Amino acid sequence: MEKPPYVPLADVDLADLDRFVGNHAWGMFDTLRTEDPVHFQPEHDGGRGFWAVTRHADICEVDKDPDTFTSSKFVNLEEVDDDLQDIRRSILETDGTRHRALRKLIAREFSRPNLMRNYEDFLRDLTKTTVDAALAHPEFDFVKEISADFPIQVLARLLDVPQEKTGQLIDWGNEIIGFSDPEYAKVLITDAESEKYKHLPFRSPVSAEVFEYGRKLAGERRGGSGSDLVSMLVNKIPEDGQAMSATDYDNYFLLLVVAGNETTRHTISHSMLALLEHPEQLAILQERPELIPNAVEEFLRWASPVYHFRRTATRDTELGGKEIRKDDKVVMWFASGNRDDAVFERPYDFDVTRTDIDHVTFGKGSPHLCLGNNLARMEIRLMFEELIPRLRSIELAGDVRRVRSNFVNGIKTLPVKVTTR
Repeated sequence: MEKPPYVPLADVDLADLDRFVGNHAWGMFDTLRTEDPVHFQPEHDGGRGFWAVTRHADICEVDKDPDTFTSSKFVNLEEVDDDLQDIRRSILETDGTRHRALRKLIAREFSRPNLMRNYEDFLRDLTKTTVDAALAHPEFDFVKEISADFPIQVLARLLDVPQEKTGQLIDWGNEIIGFSDPEYAKVLITDAESEKYKHLPFRSPVSAEVFEYGRKLAGERRGGSGSDLVSMLVNKIPEDGQAMSATDYDNYFLLLVVAGNETTRHTISHSMLALLEHPEQLAILQERPELIPNAVEEFLRWASPVYHFRRTATRDTELGGKEIRKDDKVVMWFASGNRDDAVFERPYDFDVTRTDIDHVTFGKGSPHLCLGNNLARMEIRLMFEELIPRLRSIELAGDVRRVRSNFVNGIKTLPVKVTTR
C-alpha cells in the first residue's frame, strides 16, 4: 500500500461512512496526526460530535487513564439515553472493581500458558479442517470459506454449541457489528425505526435473538459442571461477591458472540489481502515459515480490524493542547495509531520481517485490553502456518468489498483463485 494522497484538513470527515467503505480513511488519519492530532469532529444525524485522537502516544494516554476517560458512558459513537444505560451495559461499558470481577470470570481461559497450549491442539485440527475444505476448490471467497469459518468454529467450541449453529452465529455477528451497512443490517442504526430497538445493543433487533439463544444455553447449564464459557458465566460468582444479573448475562453472552470472532476474522482477511498485494512478503514467509509468529504482529498492525473505541471525559482536562470538557466524547482511532510514523518506520510498508511492533490493535495498557488477544494471536498464527506452505499461487479473482462502517474495518468478500502444492 502506497502512502495515501494528501487530504486537506477542511475535507476530513471521520463521520462519513462512505470514506471508509472506499478505504479512504488513511489519508484523513495522516492529516490529523500531522495537523490536528486531537481534532473535534462534528457528527451527522444529530450526534453532538467527538474528539478524534489519532496519534499513538495520545491514544495510549487516553487508554491508560480510565479515571479521566471512562468507558461507562459507552464505547461506540452512539449516545445511549441515561435511562437505558444500565440495561445496555456490558463488560465493555464497566470500569473499576466491577469490570475486573466480570472480566476474571473467564479471563483464566485466555491467559494461562498451559491452558492456551491445550487449546493449540484442537485449534490445529480445526485449522486443517477449514483449509482442507477451502482448498478443495480452485476459486472461493476467502472471507466465507476461511476468515469467517475458522474463528466461528473456535467460538462454537468455547461456547459448546453445535456446529450446525455456526452459520447463525456468523449471521448474527454480521448484522450486529454491521449496524451501519445496509447489506448486513435490516434496521440501520441511523434509521428512525431503530428508535424501537434503542434498548438493545447497537439498536439491533437481532440482539434479542442472541439474548434468547443465550438464555436457552444458560438454562441448560445452570447448576452443571461444564467447563465451557456459558457454564462459567452462569455457575461462577464474580470475585466482588455481586452475582451477575440476567441483564449482565445477556450482554456478556452477546459480547462473546459478536466480539469473539470479529477481530480474528478481519485480521485474517486483511492479512491475506496484504500478502496478495505484496507477493514478495508471501514468498518470504514461504521460504522462512519460522517468521510467521512474529509476522502475526505485523498482520495485526496492518489490519487494524477495529477502527476506534470511544471514551468519555469524567472531568475537564487537556489533551494534545486541546481543552476537553467533562462529558465530551473522546475517540481513540487505533487504526491511525497503527500508521503513526513516530512509532513505525515506513508505516505504509507491509513488512513481515518488521520487529518491535508496538501496535494498539488490542488497546494499550488499558484495563479493557482485549480479553481474547492471546487466543486471537494463536488462531491467526495457526491459520497462516497451515495455509502458507500449501499455496503454490494465489491471486484475486474479483472485487474486494468492505463493510460500510467507521467502527469495524471489515472485508465482506475476498474472491481468490489458488493452486496448491
